[in-house]
Amino acid sequence: MRLYGAKVGPVAQEVVRTLVTSKAIETEAQREVIADIEAVLKSYLDTERVVDDKTRDLLQRTGRGTSEFSRVRQQVAEHHGIKVGDEALDYLLDQVVEMLLHSAHVDEVFAEDVELRRKMAPIFKRYMGADAELEAEVRAQLKHVKEGTAQWDIEHARVLEAVKRRRGLS
Repeated sequence: MRLYGAKVGPVAQEVVRTLVTSKAIETEAQREVIADIEAVLKSYLDTERVVDDKTRDLLQRTGRGTSEFSRVRQQVAEHHGIKVGDEALDYLLDQVVEMLLHSAHVDEVFAEDVELRRKMAPIFKRYMGADAELEAEVRAQLKHVKEGTAQWDIEHARVLEAVKRRRGLS
């Protein structure tokens, strides 16, 4: 699961709308709460970008292959104090809950942390689940190319970028 920068605004708006409608939080300044959530998510994306860059640099400097990218990325992310991959959703939910509890723009939080997470998780999953859909669409277009080859890597990157651009995710 991956969060895309283009989806930060819609996620924040839907989270605030859901929490206010269900009376989990009370606020007179919904726009400011939306901006606070966007700031948390953008900060995560910025840190994730730094982690990815450092991971690539580290792999290149040490001469290790891209097959170790996920493991090294996990370690670099841990060093930077964030979670990536499957743990990213829980990390982001924790960050947003903490922000809601400490934000000057949230007048009152009526729901427990667990309840807040339960209300926000489906929203995040819906927007972060775009990764699986993207991969399925890319693979459908690359049926003629043998997976694992250099041509596959090149074509996969090209088609993935085209699909992201078409969906407004890049």
